[in-house]
Amino acid sequence: MKQGIHPDYNDSVIVCACGNRIATKSTSDEIHVEICSVCHPFYTGKQRLIDTAGRVERFKRKYAKSGN
Repeated sequence: MKQGIHPDYNDSVIVCACGNRIATKSTSDEIHVEICSVCHPFYTGKQRLIDTAGRVERFKRKYAKSGN
């Protein structure tokens, strides 16, 4: 490898929205993610709705009129 052309590879922390912190190595000091293996439905077996700008409420209002 050539010297002086590669970025610094330091200890880093991945921070999830659920509060979980994972130690890793990266060129960034801190990485923020929305879902990790602790809170992801595939790993936990629990469904978690992530409401973005009221989409769930809008969906419920739209299909509440159909009566199903």
